[in-house]
Amino acid sequence: MAKKFNTSVICDPKRHYMVDVTAKMKVFEGLIDDKCYFTITRARQFGKTSALNWILRNMSDRYLVIPSSFELYSQENWVDDDSFGRYFCTKLILACNDIKDATSVSFWENAKSLQNFNFDILSQKITEYCHLVEKKVVLMIDEVDKASNNEVFLRFLSMLRNLYLKREQNGDFAYTFWSVILAGVYDVKNLKLKIRPEEEHQYNSPWNVAADYYLDMTFNPQEISTMLVDYENDYHLGFDIKEISEEIYKYTSGYPVLVSRVCKEIDERLGKVWTKESVLKAVKNILKDKDFTLLDDISKNLQLYNGLHQLMYDIIINGRKFTMSLIDPMVRVALMFSYVKENEDGNVDIHNLIFEEAFNAYFVNEFIRKNSSDREDYDSSFDYIQDGELNMVMVIDRFKEIMADRYKDSDQKFLENHGRLLFLCFIKPIINGTGFCYFEPQTKSGGRMDLIVNYNRKEYIVELKIWRGSKYETDGKVQLAKYLTQRGLSEGYLITFSFLKNKVVQEEPEWVEYQGKRIYEAVI
Repeated sequence: MAKKFNTSVICDPKRHYMVDVTAKMKVFEGLIDDKCYFTITRARQFGKTSALNWILRNMSDRYLVIPSSFELYSQENWVDDDSFGRYFCTKLILACNDIKDATSVSFWENAKSLQNFNFDILSQKITEYCHLVEKKVVLMIDEVDKASNNEVFLRFLSMLRNLYLKREQNGDFAYTFWSVILAGVYDVKNLKLKIRPEEEHQYNSPWNVAADYYLDMTFNPQEISTMLVDYENDYHLGFDIKEISEEIYKYTSGYPVLVSRVCKEIDERLGKVWTKESVLKAVKNILKDKDFTLLDDISKNLQLYNGLHQLMYDIIINGRKFTMSLIDPMVRVALMFSYVKENEDGNVDIHNLIFEEAFNAYFVNEFIRKNSSDREDYDSSFDYIQDGELNMVMVIDRFKEIMADRYKDSDQKFLENHGRLLFLCFIKPIINGTGFCYFEPQTKSGGRMDLIVNYNRKEYIVELKIWRGSKYETDGKVQLAKYLTQRGLSEGYLITFSFLKNKVVQEEPEWVEYQGKRIYEAVI
C-alpha cells in the first residue's frame, strides 16, 4: 500500500510520510534514561502524541512503556479518591492489554477489586507493581491537561511526587515508576491557566518535580526535505526538494501538522505538482477549510481569552513590539497555543504566515461586522486585476478616494488606530482566492509596517506609515528602498496616514525616484 501524508493524531512510519525526528527524540530518550519525570507541553497537533508513540516504538525493548490517556469521558470517575483509583486501574488494564502484558493486566484487575480505594492504597499498589515487573516502568499519560482543574487530579499528582521523592531519597527505582511523562496543551506545572475564573488561582503545582529541558519540535527546511526525499523516491517526479522544503517552511515555520497538511494538499488535491505556486494554493486551501480544527480554535481562543485578543491585535494590526516574557500571562497563553514565537531580538512574532493570515481574516471580518455600512466599499467592482496582474496603483488610488470620502470627518484617534486595518479590509477581497498578504515581522513597529502582497507569482511591497514629520517621511523612503533591494525589487509603494489637521498633504499620489527605486507615494 502506498504511503500517505498524515494529519491525524498518530503517524505510522510504515504507512505515512514522516519527517525524520530521531535526533529530536533522543532528548526524550535521555530524560527517560536519567529516570526523569517530565511534561511534553505543546500546542494542538504539534507532535505530542507522535513523540509518545516514538517512545513506545523505540524504547519498549528496554522499558515497560505503558501508554495511557486522561480523557474525561465521565465526571463520575473524578468525584473522589475511590472513583479515580478504579478509573486509573482501568486505564492501566486497557493499556497493558494493548501492549499484551498479561502479568500487568492481572495485577491491576486485582487492584481494582479492592474496597475503599484511596491514594494511600494506590501508592502502595504502584510500589508493589514496580517490584513485581521485570522491566523499569515508564508511564505516559496523554491529554492530561483535560483534568488539570480537578482537585482529585491534583492529589494524584501529589501522590506521584511523593513516590518520586521517596525513591530519590532511598536510591531504589522500584518504589515507583522509573519515569512519568505527562502530555497536553496546558502546562501542568502552571495550573493557574486551567483553574476556573471564579475560583482562587493556584500557583504552586504539585508537579514541581518535572525536569526542565529545551526541544524545538518545529521542522526546519532540512528536516522537511527528509520527508520529501522519501516521497520522491516513490514517485520520481523530479521536483526541487530543497526549494519546496524552504517554501513550505516559509508559510508554516515548521509547525508539524501544517507541514504535513501542505504536502497532503499538493499530493492529493493539486495533482502532485510540486512548485512554489502549488505551495501557495495549498496554503489557501487550508485557510478555506472550515473543518480544520487548528484554525477553528483561533476564533474560540480569541473569544475565551480577552487579553489574548488584544495582544494579537496589537502585534498584527498595530505593529506593537512585546518582549517574550513569560511573566506576561497573555504572552504565555499565546506561546502555549504556539500562536507566537520568539524572534532573534527577543521579541514576540506570529508563529507562521498561515496563522497570521487567519488572524488577519478574523480581525478584518470583525471590523467589517462592526462597520457594516461600509461593506460596499470593500466589495468594490473596480477591475484591479489586469492581464492576470494586480494593479496596485489603482488599488491605492481607489483606497485614497474612499478614505477621503468616508473618513474625512472621523475621529483622529479612530483613524490612527485603524488605518492599517482599513487597508487590509480593502485589499483582501481583491486578492482573495489567488493572492496572499502578510506583514513583514522585521519591519513591524509603531511607525512602519511593510505589507507583502503576493499575487500571481509577483510580489508587491506596500509600506504603511503614520505621519511623524518630514524627517520620518524621508526615513520611510530610505527604509523602503533598502527593503526593496533586499527583496530584489525595483518598485514599491508607500502609504502615509496623516492625522495632523494643519498639515498640507500631497494632493495626488505620484511616482518618485529614490535611491534607484521607483516608489509610488500616497498621503492619506
